[in-house]
Amino acid sequence: MAQFSVNAQRFDPYKNFKFRVKWDGRFVAGVSKVSALKRTTEVVEHRDGADPSTARKSPGRTKYEAITLTRGVTHDVEFERWANKVWNFGSGLGAEVSLKDFRKDLIIELYNEAGQLVLAYKVFRAWVSEFQSLPELDSNANAVAIQTLKLEHEGWERDVDVAEPQEPSFVEP
Repeated sequence: MAQFSVNAQRFDPYKNFKFRVKWDGRFVAGVSKVSALKRTTEVVEHRDGADPSTARKSPGRTKYEAITLTRGVTHDVEFERWANKVWNFGSGLGAEVSLKDFRKDLIIELYNEAGQLVLAYKVFRAWVSEFQSLPELDSNANAVAIQTLKLEHEGWERDVDVAEPQEPSFVEP
């Protein structure tokens, strides 16, 4: 079923600076950067012995690149709590890993300039493969301390239930 635009007059593409990330039903505080959602499908070349000398091409395995979330260091422990499910140093021999619930589905939402939800993507079975708790510290720097979380996952899809909103129009008095 085709989904028709209710806002066909919009000419400008959406900006990349209004977004939110949600897991466990809650928005994650302070995320300032999300890496691109990217997938690559390998090319399988083949030919029949009777074919000309050029090869045919068909799709092979599809891979999804890891997603990196970035945010400033705060007292919020959500990044660390999730990372500790994969490896929790000092929790005791044989108890460093909790594979029961180390995977999460997450949602990445994009908003327009008016703050209306315009796109959402569902990311499936993500888990933390890399966690940076603190950046390099430098007494001569003038920068925000940054945390990163690198997430491996098993794919993503667009949430087709998110429809294009009717953007507000300001009426002159």
